[in-house]
Amino acid sequence: MRRVVLDTNILASGAIALAGTLASVIDGWHSGEFRLITSQSILLELERTFEKPYFRQRLTPEQCSRFTALLQRRATFTPITTQVQGVATHPEDDLIIATAVSARADYLVTGDTKLQDLGTYQGVAILSPREFLEILAAEELKKG
Repeated sequence: MRRVVLDTNILASGAIALAGTLASVIDGWHSGEFRLITSQSILLELERTFEKPYFRQRLTPEQCSRFTALLQRRATFTPITTQVQGVATHPEDDLIIATAVSARADYLVTGDTKLQDLGTYQGVAILSPREFLEILAAEELKKG
């Protein structure tokens, strides 16, 4: 099964998406199409992101709590064992990359085009949500 790290922006936006690309990524995780790998750093960043006015206007505190609880129950948490510094334009994004490398993830899915421009980093393919869905669809076609 594919091991996938979803960037905080994908998790947060996916929590409010009812349809479209991000909803499909989250649905893919829910339906077991891939194993979601995360870290304590990503969870903490997600909790901070949910505090921002944009998300406060769209999600109740209860919805935020339910989403983070689901993540804690159903995602695989990995310790960060690989240090990454100065690869991304923001230090918090280095932690996302470090999570993916530490977990030996197949994919890091992000909406950050600067991260996507890296292509791969230490064996982890860095993709947009749309590119990732195309890979999942191609795998489904192969199955059957």
